[in-house]
Amino acid sequence: MLPVDQYVASLARKWMGAGAILRDESGSVLLVKPTYKPTWEVPGGAIEADESPQAACRREVAEELGLDRPVGRLLAVDWIPSRPKWPDGLAIVYDGGVLTPDEISAIRVPEEELAGWAFVAPAQVESLAHPRLARRVAACVRALETGTTASLENGSPTD
Repeated sequence: MLPVDQYVASLARKWMGAGAILRDESGSVLLVKPTYKPTWEVPGGAIEADESPQAACRREVAEELGLDRPVGRLLAVDWIPSRPKWPDGLAIVYDGGVLTPDEISAIRVPEEELAGWAFVAPAQVESLAHPRLARRVAACVRALETGTTASLENGSPTD
């Protein structure tokens, strides 16, 4: 049996990110356009050391959109396999709720990080986002409709 410190040192290290599915009254999903990549994303980002996923989601939405909103229920957990220069990781997605017209008009994005934002019909997400994210968003929309939580691997349902 390994001593606790050796066991802890042997544990896998993963990156983790948290994001929110925010919608308008018509059910369109808010996406943001990063300046550092070709595809669109949901608002969110990396979970920092000693930060809970919910706290990270709320912080990232505030940083990226200028909106300080409570985080709703868990919609999906997506395991993402390793790829060159990246270890495997987890993307955790929460319900960000339906934005009011006043909240929408208050959105402000940091120009150095985001080129813009848009509400997109769920069926159009796949034309703007990485295929894995498009699958994840579709799973989150289904979770919102059914009241379930999606368990995903690389954007695809595990069941």
